[in-house]
Amino acid sequence: MNPVASHFQNLSLKQFAQFERLDGLYRSWNEKINVISRKDIDYLYLHHVLHSLSIARFVSLKPGTKVLDAGTGGGFPGIPLAIYFPEVEFTLVDSIAKKIKVVQSVSDEIGLKNIQTRWCRAEEIEQKFDFVISRAVTAFPEFVALVGKLINPRGFNDIPNGIIYLKGGDIEDEIRQFAGKVRVQEVSDYFEEECFVSKKIIYFPIG
Repeated sequence: MNPVASHFQNLSLKQFAQFERLDGLYRSWNEKINVISRKDIDYLYLHHVLHSLSIARFVSLKPGTKVLDAGTGGGFPGIPLAIYFPEVEFTLVDSIAKKIKVVQSVSDEIGLKNIQTRWCRAEEIEQKFDFVISRAVTAFPEFVALVGKLINPRGFNDIPNGIIYLKGGDIEDEIRQFAGKVRVQEVSDYFEEECFVSKKIIYFPIG
């Protein structure tokens, strides 16, 4: 059974169909552009889609929330979250043009209306967002320095606006300078699959 469907049983038929289409689309693109490692494509839903959706367990984003996925790569965590939160506005950026091409194509193919894509670096953006999300594109202090200025200080969600960062392994050194300010959430608290044992959500409120 698709692990997304087993963990998120509240999906609409449209959302379920959108998630189901991701496998074929990414396999097709991966034959042309290596957006997901060859050994990992068979674990698309577990390692990429479900991992991205851990953010949906961490916070239920309200309609109208503006989210930047900085360094989105092949579209993670942005595309799965855009499917799950159809009334949230997502901007997905990456500095590699061919990856943004894939993201735009996948988004168009599954009919996502709440995604904008941009080929640029996050630090080139001037717009403000409620949340900036990413999957371990760099060390956490460097990421905060790059995107912290993009957070709108005034928010309306159940948690203050800020950075939500997916990272694995030992993060103690990376978050030491933010002690008392960051919250670390174990992804394994949401999903029991073994691959999530060392995965974490780092939440840094800025709003």
